[in-house]
Amino acid sequence: MEYHEAANFLFDLRRYSPTTGVESTRRLLEYLDCLDPEFRVVQVAGSNGKGSTARMVERVLREAGYSVGLYTSPHLDDVRERVRVDGRKVTRRAVTEFVETAEPYVTERAAEGDSPTFFETTTALAAWAFARADVDVAVLEVGIGGRYDATSALEADAAAVTSVTLEHADILGDTVEEIARDKAAVAPSNRPLVTGATGAARSAVEDAAADVLRVGTDPDAEVRVVDRGREGLEQAVTVEGDGWSVETAVPLLGSYQANNAGVAAALARQVADPSPGDIARGLRNAHWPGRFEVMDRDPLVVLDGAHNPGSCEGVAETLSTFDYDDLHLVFGAMCDKDHAGMVEALPDADRVYTCRPDFERAETPEVLAKTFEDADVTARSAVADAVEAALGAADEGDAVLVCGSLFVVAEARRRWTRLRVPKRVPDLETAEGVLDAAEVTEGGVRRMRGKGVHRVVATRVQPRQADYLKQELLSLGGECATSGLIAQDRELVDVVLMGTLAQFRRLVGKLDDQPYGLSVVGEELRETLAIQRRPDERGYPWENGTAVMGVLNVTPDSFHDGGRYEDVEDAVASAEAMVEAGADVVDVGGESTRPGADPVPVDEERERVVPVVEALTDLDCLVSVDTRRAEVARAALEAGADVLNDVSGLEDPEMRLVAADHDVPVVVMHSVETPVDPDADIEYDDVVGDALDALTERVLLAEKAGLDRSQIVVDPGLGFGKSAAESFELLGRLGEFRALGCPVLVGHSRKSMFGLVGRETSENRLAATVAATAVAAERGADIVRVHDVEENVAAVRTVAAAADPGRFDGA
Repeated sequence: MEYHEAANFLFDLRRYSPTTGVESTRRLLEYLDCLDPEFRVVQVAGSNGKGSTARMVERVLREAGYSVGLYTSPHLDDVRERVRVDGRKVTRRAVTEFVETAEPYVTERAAEGDSPTFFETTTALAAWAFARADVDVAVLEVGIGGRYDATSALEADAAAVTSVTLEHADILGDTVEEIARDKAAVAPSNRPLVTGATGAARSAVEDAAADVLRVGTDPDAEVRVVDRGREGLEQAVTVEGDGWSVETAVPLLGSYQANNAGVAAALARQVADPSPGDIARGLRNAHWPGRFEVMDRDPLVVLDGAHNPGSCEGVAETLSTFDYDDLHLVFGAMCDKDHAGMVEALPDADRVYTCRPDFERAETPEVLAKTFEDADVTARSAVADAVEAALGAADEGDAVLVCGSLFVVAEARRRWTRLRVPKRVPDLETAEGVLDAAEVTEGGVRRMRGKGVHRVVATRVQPRQADYLKQELLSLGGECATSGLIAQDRELVDVVLMGTLAQFRRLVGKLDDQPYGLSVVGEELRETLAIQRRPDERGYPWENGTAVMGVLNVTPDSFHDGGRYEDVEDAVASAEAMVEAGADVVDVGGESTRPGADPVPVDEERERVVPVVEALTDLDCLVSVDTRRAEVARAALEAGADVLNDVSGLEDPEMRLVAADHDVPVVVMHSVETPVDPDADIEYDDVVGDALDALTERVLLAEKAGLDRSQIVVDPGLGFGKSAAESFELLGRLGEFRALGCPVLVGHSRKSMFGLVGRETSENRLAATVAATAVAAERGADIVRVHDVEENVAAVRTVAAAADPGRFDGA
């Protein structure tokens, strides 16, 4: 079975209406041998904030050293987003294996008129995946209510009700009290139910649950929350319990998120023993897309999935903490929502753009426009068109707010996250691989592989966009292969566009002014296919060709040069030799990140690094500091460093802010963990695609902190949680990382990956390193990070001379 067949099987279950009770889910879990799992279960219910709270709990527990599964809904782009193990989406391979296991049972039940629903089956997928990964804790976001939700088929060890408002009255009840009692049914048998509910809802929760732990600002709350207000793009919060206290900030804005942080902290303590530091760091790393997410500053652009009057009130309150001139509102909603109540709760907008996401339950833009009285309203057919119209009309001092539904936010967010990946397709075998990776059917691969050896771009679009692209590119003599996934509603499909550059030029011309967001797709293709404008140059050495970064480890235990440069004098001498040999950047590291390395205390790392950085400031090169800790980074920058190199990929929540405050470039590496566990068995569907997926969100974090993409350098992380073969695949497909719109760094020097080509020790890997440098430079690397500067500078210059001999003429 192929992945697209497995995903189609799951999506096809949407035809079955939700059922009352959890017996159907329990029977499926029993069939899968997952009904009584070994992992602890945390259940999060509520009207608003349950997804954010679940994410916060997961991050706190991971900071405390636990392996954690996270199940949430809905997904934004990919059904695999619903099931994550230690932050990583479940693999396509795992989804396929699950469906192969579950399909006989589901088909048999369907024949008897009792098929599990889509949500019940994805809940079972989560439990199955978590059991297979042997997680310690599974955090489950409740779908609707609590009593009869599929997640309640698993017995909870700890649970929470975040908040309660009127919602799903046809299922849960006509009053807040009835709804609260239904949600309170998630209460565990031997621990108190944690709740952030207030007023009548909290009273109903207390009546329904035998034991309740109250969280909030009230004096009688057992866990007290102090909302210290917005600080930049974070919400400052203090959480205090009996004998413990945490002062931190969360990257999710709004006073309600401060309360959710209190619920998450209390809930995490129900199943584990996280330290105050674990709680503080976990809450600060709990990024969650589409929840008052600030995407741009000039104008201010905010995406929020608020979908009922209560959550819209929260958006209005949080937006009021920002200064702006005119408000441009992009609004779309489902047909069964309280449109009038939502509009009343939102701030008055100077211009409104109603739109409809590609989802069958979405209300039409024309109907929504009638809800806005005395407003300047424009109805647009697609979310992408509405967003572009709003951004085009907004001045730098204005604000653009996109809200009304997570489905609207998902489509809007693709403007910032969708990748257009250029592919190197020199032969039929490579073309076949590109098509196969996009889940094109076997017959489609056979038919179209021969037409893919031209310009090839892979991306993901809506089904109706895919249909139009295919029709138009075919009419121009090109080819467009689409995934075999039968997308429904909001799911995206993979497309591989193939043609000559001339055909692509004509295609993007046809896309201008087309509806359904196609004009936006056309602009993205223009940027991808060599007609993009270079960003304003800042004078970085990698702007004019591949730069060489020399490695200077002031550590006793680094894998190749540990102990050689512990003395400042030796380090300076080495750096001077590197610059003499042609190094553009010298990268100073005070902690080894080789697999299995022991972490170094912050004070010790700082003491190793800072004196060396200070001594190098007069050299004719940039000085970089290789650290994963913001405290060390700040000290190094103050000592004169020019660049930050973070192998953890901004895992320290302060790192991106430090880089932005000092307006310096930051290298963001893809790594599952740092230092890497040498015994870890990391599973990738496609190591390049998975790294791109993860780096997309990391780049956004840095960008939202105030850096532009010319300052955010991405590193695929060769050797970090990758096998030798996977590291070579990253090197070979390096050009695909250009899709992120950032400079690309390759760190391959003398790594164990070269054991694949017979170079078993670091001492005999110089020749292989130089060869890999040449490959990296030829395939578009902006920076190569190496130990042996002279030899690798020669490789870089040789590649440059082959591409442009005149550049060195007369040198």
